[in-house]
Amino acid sequence: MRIGFGLPVSGTWATPGPLGRIAAAAEHNGYDSLWSFQRLLVGADQQLEPVYRGVLDPLVALGYAAARTGTIRLGVAVVNLPFVSPAHLAKQAATLDVLSGGRFDLGLGTGWSEAEFAATGAQGDRRAARTREYVAALRTLWRDEVSEFDGEFYQVPPSRMAPRPVQPGGVPILLGGSVPAALRRAGEIADGWVSRSAHDLSTIGQEIELVRAGAEKAGRDPDTVRIVCRGVLNRPERDLLNGSWEKIREDVAWLGTQGVTEIFYDLNWDPRIAGPDVDPAEAEERAMDVLHNLTPRGLS
Repeated sequence: MRIGFGLPVSGTWATPGPLGRIAAAAEHNGYDSLWSFQRLLVGADQQLEPVYRGVLDPLVALGYAAARTGTIRLGVAVVNLPFVSPAHLAKQAATLDVLSGGRFDLGLGTGWSEAEFAATGAQGDRRAARTREYVAALRTLWRDEVSEFDGEFYQVPPSRMAPRPVQPGGVPILLGGSVPAALRRAGEIADGWVSRSAHDLSTIGQEIELVRAGAEKAGRDPDTVRIVCRGVLNRPERDLLNGSWEKIREDVAWLGTQGVTEIFYDLNWDPRIAGPDVDPAEAEERAMDVLHNLTPRGLS
């Protein structure tokens, strides 16, 4: 089981000092990865959790973390693909991969906020077909000497994009999603699947089976598909990842038996840390306490 840590990208602690110090501390303490997420805006009439009220751009935040670290991987869970063209995101992802020395993982989702769809002029229909085309367009832009794609939704005229990502074959792609078709699609066309913040982790084994079934259908080895779990800690309505340090470690070990290959602890959903009115110094102190007490050293 690989263990990662969510960067401070939401709330009052989402500033340069805490972001840089958390990134450096996670690398120093043996964490495998750092993670961000995307929220463009919140509609004035939307009633969303406080975590969404103020969020840093995920790729810019990861670029900052890349400059403060040297070996730890950098992931976003997720960028919503309808809001940006594949050519634009391919350039951003390739640049981040080059500047980080080949450490970037790109998570993709299809979005759910009506306000964000309206603000970006995005279309929300036929999400499955759009996702398949989007992934194919990204891969030709990263892999081919001359890239070309002619789909129903996306087109890439014969062209060259450079520099390419450092990682052979391009940046690894993780797909989000929770319905059965999306889970199977992650196994079919992506390098892995990433769970969402609201996911019921007690049933994650069933979802993982669908991801692996998709991989088998596509003729892939299901054991090579990454299963990344967003570990939102201490949500009162859940039993998993809630309680003492030892209890959380035991829960992580159990998730490993269900097929999870990677988990990252995300504190951006903890109102005591990322709440809009929390003192930034207190938030960072609490986060560092979690980071040091759940250090992955010694975990199998």
